[in-house]
Amino acid sequence: MKYSGMIILLVLMVFIGRMPLYAHGVKGAVREGGLVVTARYDTDEAMSYAKVRISAPGAKLAFQTGRTDRNGRFCFFPDVPGDWKVLLDDEMGHRLDVNVPVNEQLVWREKEQPGETSKSTFCRYEKALMGVCIIFGGCGVLFWWRGKKGRARLET
Repeated sequence: MKYSGMIILLVLMVFIGRMPLYAHGVKGAVREGGLVVTARYDTDEAMSYAKVRISAPGAKLAFQTGRTDRNGRFCFFPDVPGDWKVLLDDEMGHRLDVNVPVNEQLVWREKEQPGETSKSTFCRYEKALMGVCIIFGGCGVLFWWRGKKGRARLET
C-alpha cells in the first residue's frame, strides 16, 4: 500500500515513455514571390542593415519590421491589396519612405508607380553648402548678440 502510488506512476511513465509524443515540428519551403525593396544612397552604396518598418494599408501596427541585408534589400509578402508603406532608416539621419501599391492579385502595380522614390531637389553639395551657411549664420547672430550685450554693459 505504501508504494502502490509509486508503482502506478512508474507503470504510467513506462507506457507513456513508449508512446510516440505528438509535439509540433517545423517545416519550411522556398517559394517565389514577394516584394523586394532595395535602398541605396545617392552614391550607389547599399543601405546595409538599415531598420525597416512595413505598414499594411489602414493598419496602425507594423506588419513587419526588420533590417535590410548587406545589399540594402528587404523582402516582404503583402497579404491584402492597397498602398503599403515601407520606411527605411539607417539611424544616421537617412530615411527613405516608399509607397508600394499592391493590386488584387497581391503583386506590385508596377505600371502605376514611376519607380522613382523620394528624390530631393538639392544635390549633396548644395545640402553641404546650405549646412555650412546655416552654421555661419547662427554663429554670426550669436556673436552679434553677445557683442551688443557687451557694449550695453560698457555704456552703463
